[in-house]
Amino acid sequence: MPETSKPHFYFEAFEDRRPPPPLPHSPLIESLWQFFVVMALAFGARYIWWRWTGSLNMEALWLAIPLALAETLSYIGLVLFAVNLWSTRDPPMQPPPYGINECVEQPLEQDRPVAVDVFITTYNEEEELVRLSIRDAKAMRYPHPIDLRIHVLDDGRRPLMRQVAQEEGVHYITRDNNIGFKAGNLRNAMEHTSGDFIVICDADTRLFPTYLEHTLGYFRDPHIAWVQTPQWFYDIPQGRPLPDWLARHLGTPGRWIGRAVERLVGPVPVGRDPFANDPKMFYDVILRRRNPANAAFCCGAASIHRREAVMQAALRAYGSSVEQQVGKLSKGIREADIKRDFEEAVRGQIAVETEFTPYKFHVSEDIYTSIVLHNDPDQRWKSVLHPQVESKMLSPQDLLAWATQRFKYAGGTLDIALRDNPLFKGRMSLRQRLMYLSTFWSYFGGLWNLVFLLAPIVTLFTGISPLRAFSMEFYLHFLPFVILNELAFMFGTWGIAAWEGKASYLSFFSINLRALWTVLKGEKIKFPVTPKSRQEGNFLHMVWPQIAIVALTVLGLVVAGLRVFVFGATQELPVLIVISVWSVYNIAAMLPMIRAALWKPEDDPSQPDDARGQPAAPVHGF
Repeated sequence: MPETSKPHFYFEAFEDRRPPPPLPHSPLIESLWQFFVVMALAFGARYIWWRWTGSLNMEALWLAIPLALAETLSYIGLVLFAVNLWSTRDPPMQPPPYGINECVEQPLEQDRPVAVDVFITTYNEEEELVRLSIRDAKAMRYPHPIDLRIHVLDDGRRPLMRQVAQEEGVHYITRDNNIGFKAGNLRNAMEHTSGDFIVICDADTRLFPTYLEHTLGYFRDPHIAWVQTPQWFYDIPQGRPLPDWLARHLGTPGRWIGRAVERLVGPVPVGRDPFANDPKMFYDVILRRRNPANAAFCCGAASIHRREAVMQAALRAYGSSVEQQVGKLSKGIREADIKRDFEEAVRGQIAVETEFTPYKFHVSEDIYTSIVLHNDPDQRWKSVLHPQVESKMLSPQDLLAWATQRFKYAGGTLDIALRDNPLFKGRMSLRQRLMYLSTFWSYFGGLWNLVFLLAPIVTLFTGISPLRAFSMEFYLHFLPFVILNELAFMFGTWGIAAWEGKASYLSFFSINLRALWTVLKGEKIKFPVTPKSRQEGNFLHMVWPQIAIVALTVLGLVVAGLRVFVFGATQELPVLIVISVWSVYNIAAMLPMIRAALWKPEDDPSQPDDARGQPAAPVHGF
């Protein structure tokens, strides 16, 4: 297209950024993590036992039991998280295969180059944004002959998108409906393609030239079904140094104050990653450490799949679904001959009416398909989390986009857990089941996190303690557990800033609960497209639950302080000390999400002035 009509994108200022390397594996750090986490779990079990047997306030069981139950459920999550993070064992990278015979159990009579289809899924994203993804996909290199085909999968059916694909010399695939959301889009594309391997990209997934060189080698093992690579958001705001930020508001004295603070605590970037979008904790710690259990699930974009695995699993799931429906219809027929004739008569019709879905028609089609493959009764399909970043993509630019994405993740996962739970069926190993249970369990966390947020507020306003007493016995049970737990996860997440993850998990409670309620009501989780440009407007209305928690906690601290220090209820002082520390932690966890609602890109000095304040893009279904 003419250079004069080229659109300006805010992320052009970040094109030179490079992804961080994978966290280095240290046997010493891993041993320290394992030692401290075993100690933490042991002292945690001791603490939970004491909570139920020796600490409940029998005069306020309505408050004591919910809190003890919340602590117990949270402890179970801690056990599952420890199992997940136990060790790092990366599958060794293999050299890229020369031909397809190096990737299959039964070689062909005549070898041929590996065939790869790149699927770039799009719906309503800017066409020129997709053009960038196409060009980067075309720039991938490979040391051997390869049959590489790039396809734009346009569920928006846009003439301009078709034109971009034609100009770039890639295939354009569309359909006349949007059944099955992204999974339906992928299925439609599989019907029109034939590559041995399929690379799945979102509209903004910018593949690096090394992508195929570094991933196809894993498929030398004929049982590898897919390889997931980390997602990296290259446009995350880096923030403004504290001295510069204070100088902007307070002048020279502010700069002096900022420098003094940074001399004490180190660099303090203001406005850095306001939505805690950095996925390094998830990919480089959580998912990477599922490799030893063969439980790294697919996360959609930036993954590559063996077509044979996807099709075989789909065929088995399809056949199983047909037989289940036939069995239900013939359940009441007792005569064997009549039952057999009836089943033969209806089987064909049911087979025609049943959808064949290589990728599950679901808002979380990626993890759902992973479950199907890991549960395959005839093939022990394997998965790999390749630790090195091989692509870049765009992060949510405002709280609406962030919440849209998180609600989709939470709702989709909870829907699978409650409606088609894989934990008690199929052929998954115990470790695989525990890994998936860890994922499901984390999304139920909104239930006990709500208790952790409300319990101190109730105590501050009423003076009623959920514990019999906050005596020395409490500290002897609680402090060893907390200290050992913090030490354990300091080593377990070595190299990662863990506080942002903890804060977002706690402040995530409202979205989590909304997703759970939506699933329990039987409503279908929609598939909203995450906006790729910042939406204009104020987002404080989206964080009213977090604002309410902060306001009620602060007011409760004032009420409790007056009761103790003004009206003489000094017997409540030990309770107030513990609850105050707890309350400050809760407030600190809520503030980042509240600040995110007010964040504007002007606070990022690396962003050019003319790229700020992008017009709002349409948001569907949230």
